[in-house]
Amino acid sequence: MPHTESRYDSAFHDELTRPGAAGLPDRFFDRFVFNLHPTDATSPSVIFGFGMYPAKDTVDGFVVVSDETEQRNLRYSTLLSTTDGSGGGPFSFNVASPNRTWQLRLGPNPGNVEFDLTWEARTPAWFGEVSVDNAGADSTAFDHLFQSGRYTGTLTIDGVTRSVDGWYGQRDRSRGVRTMAGGQGLHIWYQAQFADLSIGFLLVETRDHNRLLLEGAVMHVDGRLDPIVDVGHDLEFDESRDLRRGKVKVVTASGVEYVVGADASAGGGHMAGAGYGGHHGAQLGADHVEFDSYPLDGSVNPATLDSALTDRLCTFDLNGHRGSGIFEFALTRSRSYSYLPTM
Repeated sequence: MPHTESRYDSAFHDELTRPGAAGLPDRFFDRFVFNLHPTDATSPSVIFGFGMYPAKDTVDGFVVVSDETEQRNLRYSTLLSTTDGSGGGPFSFNVASPNRTWQLRLGPNPGNVEFDLTWEARTPAWFGEVSVDNAGADSTAFDHLFQSGRYTGTLTIDGVTRSVDGWYGQRDRSRGVRTMAGGQGLHIWYQAQFADLSIGFLLVETRDHNRLLLEGAVMHVDGRLDPIVDVGHDLEFDESRDLRRGKVKVVTASGVEYVVGADASAGGGHMAGAGYGGHHGAQLGADHVEFDSYPLDGSVNPATLDSALTDRLCTFDLNGHRGSGIFEFALTRSRSYSYLPTM
């Protein structure tokens, strides 16, 4: 049966590990990712994240901003021992109320993007533990949470400030040891936002089209959680393995089916610009900041970057109701793999 109780004040420990914590595994990480976007448009898309890696005495983070023509990528890193655990580089955060309210600020930086935001939960959080045995590598075991919310505050790009009051934002929290080593064919992290609910799941399939991992829930704004027990997909990728459009069918523990269409043509969200090509946790010393940008003219795509992972801001359709949110996807670069629909 689905969970029906409110889980805003859940047992998930929302605050990050404090600097100096002892007894942690060498590969331990503690991090979060937020996104920010209008409820009724596909631009701009803002994705930002922060992580700490105690064994490496490192914290790092990123900000990725996509509009109709360009993706801006800001990355920063510093020594964990030089921080108080509330940020790094131009970014700072405060967990004002665990699982309910976060305050997030980005100061001046080479990307000319700044923000001063308060994120408030609009649904309960789904959370659990991901555990996967990896051939020839350490086991993956980490706590995982995602949750939908709305923002108040301001976003400033190239000196122009706008209000983001009411914009959607999904967050993802994870901590533990993650070593997902090889063999993956399809990866989806899906966060479709509608006025009364959020559909969120993580799906991973092997190159042989077997399911490796499925977790998630339909999170209702009235406080109900309905765990997801099955997902089917019929997606259209172009020659560069970039998603263009498609449908997913979600089945919940209570027996409800949701068939959701997605338009992924907006472009941007290439997470190589956020350091997802194996760069997180790299020891770069104190006060390291770097910036670059990608033109969104097709010359930069999942086939040209060091990571195919893409967080695409999409418009969604659920029985005629319009929504928006992030459809994160990646296909393996192995040419022996061909995408196979499951619905």
